[in-house]
Amino acid sequence: MYPIVDIVEHQTIAAVQKEADLDAALRGRVNVVFLLTGSLLNVHELTGRVKEAGKHVFLHMEFIEGIAADRSGVAYVAQHVRPTGIISTKSTLIKAAKDCGLSAIQRIFLIDRNAVLRGIKAVEQSSPDAIEVMPGIMPRIIREMTNMTPLPIIAGGLVGNQREIDDGLEAGALAVSVGTPDLWQ
Repeated sequence: MYPIVDIVEHQTIAAVQKEADLDAALRGRVNVVFLLTGSLLNVHELTGRVKEAGKHVFLHMEFIEGIAADRSGVAYVAQHVRPTGIISTKSTLIKAAKDCGLSAIQRIFLIDRNAVLRGIKAVEQSSPDAIEVMPGIMPRIIREMTNMTPLPIIAGGLVGNQREIDDGLEAGALAVSVGTPDLWQ
């Protein structure tokens, strides 16, 4: 298991949503890839390609087709796919990943003040290695989150240009996950 703060060298993270975009992530300057696509049939190969390129890979458990987003699914991923870690909105999966020796990033959606407070409570119970807050284009909220928790914050979602990446980083985010291949450079 790697501490998130130790593996993030480039503060932009490639959030690969389509398999066709994986090559761009592998060529990009990013050193962390969030894999938001794939299936039981190809996730091992996709993960292997990322690792062979010398990059860290995190699988979003709810987006990998054919692998259940449950404890057994996490155990399967840990034993057979061997990514750096997982991403999930589910606290039970975060705990399962940690039990299996994987790094874990808990994704939370910040739609209102109650969601912020519920998100903080959830991460206190599940103890992820980092929190991905969505949408990532809210510098004031990112700043507040960094003051509410000692965990590293990753901003993600709706980030569409370099200025929004810079705003998230200036607000205190460790990194910003971006789905636009042009921003992975």
